[in-house]
Parts: sequence; C-alpha cells; structure tokens
Amino acid sequence: MSKAFDKMMQGMSEAIEYSKGDTEGAIVTEYSAMDIKALRKKTGMSQPVFAKSFGVKVPTLRKWEQGTRKPTGAALTLLKVLDKNPEAVIDAIAQ
Repeated sequence: MSKAFDKMMQGMSEAIEYSKGDTEGAIVTEYSAMDIKALRKKTGMSQPVFAKSFGVKVPTLRKWEQGTRKPTGAALTLLKVLDKNPEAVIDAIAQ
C-alpha cells in the first residue's frame, strides 16, 4: 500500500469514529458550496461522474454545491484528502 492510501484509510477511520461521537483530537473542516464545486471542477468531472466516483448520489452532491446540505463523516474526510492530494484520490478510485 502507498503512503497516500494509508493516510486516506486513517482519515476514513477517524471520520467514522467522529461520526460515532468520538471527537477527541478531531479536526473538523467544513467546505462551502463553492469549495465543493471547485474541488469537483479541479478533477474535471461532471456531477454524475464525480458523484458515482465518490459513492454519493447526484442530488446529494448538488445540495452540497448549493450549500443546502454539508458533507459529514467519511465524505468530509475524503473531500479534504481530495483537496490536499487530488492525484492520490483519483489514482485510488481508478483502481
């Protein structure tokens, strides 16, 4: 496994624990509607392709981009990793 994958897995594990209420040492990052749209555009993916690639429904992604809903838990962690290292995430989901 690569270091990037190991970091993503650690982040996902931490996100799951956070969603269960374990907030000790948690760093919470909230993304605005524009941030999520910018992240998606950075990948060059359409809404349907982005949503399918990251395991969310298109209406959910649209709500994130419009700011009527915010990503939480593992989705938020994945977006943070995507923001910091898009190549690693895209490489991981392409396999």
